[in-house]
Amino acid sequence: MTEGLEAAIDGVGDVTAKRDDVVQRVRSHAGQIARELAVLQGGDYGQETFDTDRGKWTLKYEAGDIQYLRYKPRSGSETYVISTKQPPEPEPLAAAMADYGAFVEAYNEHVASFDGVLEDVRTEFPEPASTEALVAERDRIVAKIRAVADAMAGQLHRYDGDYGTYSTTVSGTRWELKWDGDVAAYVRVGGEGGTYLISQYGPPPAPEVRRYAEDVPGFVDAFNGYVDDLEADLSRVSFERGGSQSD
Repeated sequence: MTEGLEAAIDGVGDVTAKRDDVVQRVRSHAGQIARELAVLQGGDYGQETFDTDRGKWTLKYEAGDIQYLRYKPRSGSETYVISTKQPPEPEPLAAAMADYGAFVEAYNEHVASFDGVLEDVRTEFPEPASTEALVAERDRIVAKIRAVADAMAGQLHRYDGDYGTYSTTVSGTRWELKWDGDVAAYVRVGGEGGTYLISQYGPPPAPEVRRYAEDVPGFVDAFNGYVDDLEADLSRVSFERGGSQSD
C-alpha cells in the first residue's frame, strides 16, 4: 500500500525561478513601451493592440505604468504575460515569448507610422478678437443693475429684517432678489438653475445680460408697486374704535 511513497519528488523551484525572471524582464521592457505609448497618446490611461503573424498582443497602461500584457495566439488560449494577478504558467509563457520579438517590431512600426504626420500642420493662426470692449460694456450694465438691486435691498432690510428674499414675475419669468443687510446677495432670473444677474461669483455671460437687461425696469416697477401696496395697507391702520382709516 505504500509503494512509491519513498520515491523522490522533483521540485519546481528552478522552473518558477526562471519563469519569474522572464516575467520581471518583460515587465521592465514592456513597461518602457507603456510609458512611450502614454506619451504618444497624450494620456495616463489607455491600451493598444498589436498584430503579429502568430497572434495579437494587447498592452494596457495606467498612470504611465503597465497594467497587463496579454497574448492571444491565432489558435489556443490567451496568456497574460504581465498582469496584476498571478504569473503565467511556464509553457504558455514560453509560447508567448517566442512571439515577443514580433510584438516589439509591431510596436516600432506603430510608432514609425506617425513619422511626418505633423510636418504640414500650420502654426500661423489668426489673431483672436479682443473681448475688452464687450466685457467693459457688460460690467457697466451689471454695475447699474447692482446699484438698483442694492437700493432695493436697503429698503427691504429696513422694512423686512436683516435678510430675506423678494420675488415677482416680469414678462412671464420669475425674478428673485435676496438681500443680506443693505446689500443684494443675488438677483436671479428664471428660478432655480436660472441666470444670476447679480451674485458673489462674478458677472453673468454678456448674452444673458443682453437678454434680461431690458426687463430690469419692469422688475423695479414691480418692486415699487409692492412698496406702494405696503404703504397703502399701513395707511389704513388706526387705533380709533371702529378701525377707521387714519389721516
